[in-house]
Amino acid sequence: MGEISTQNKDAYSLVLAAIDEGVYLPGARLVESELAERFGVSRTPVREALQRLETQSVLVRDGRSMVVSSLDHDQLGELYVVRAELEGLAARLAAQHAAPEEVRVLREMVDQDMKLLGNPKKLSRANRRFHRQLHLASHNRYLVQQLEMVHRTMALLATTTFAVSGRDLTALEEHASIVKAIEERDGDAAAAALKAHISMAYQTRLKTDANAE
Repeated sequence: MGEISTQNKDAYSLVLAAIDEGVYLPGARLVESELAERFGVSRTPVREALQRLETQSVLVRDGRSMVVSSLDHDQLGELYVVRAELEGLAARLAAQHAAPEEVRVLREMVDQDMKLLGNPKKLSRANRRFHRQLHLASHNRYLVQQLEMVHRTMALLATTTFAVSGRDLTALEEHASIVKAIEERDGDAAAAALKAHISMAYQTRLKTDANAE
């Protein structure tokens, strides 16, 4: 029984990670047998993983196939509004509740990520780690769960704003401002800095989408 549940969990995590890392982009068709072979698991846990991702709107059904969802303009706006509010709250709570060690880890992440400038793919991955660490520093399990759902939906964005010229440095400078406010235990400043960071990311994405049309 334990083996089956482990396989189910692994299949879900593996498919989600592949979408998150851009192996399967929005619009990509997922074939059960191919996924089972790729990840070395049986088809049953893959089928259950796909069904779970469908209920979470990460996948949509197209006939008998499952396709990676994409976000339209309105959905994108709605996502960023919710993200800004929830992440702002996480930053505020982190300023209040984060252990000194957690704050130091956030600071070290910013310093280390500066070495990744010019590498959008690695920076995008590092960005997810930074935000996840900040969520955990809020010490609110319900907020962390909601933010996991938001970031699962962020995986449906085919491009990273870190690929835009100059955005990588400004984004990391914004991360540094957020951490500084948390270090100073200033919840209002931390929330404001985080919301400003998300606003800039949203503006960058809108410009990128407009230029791509």
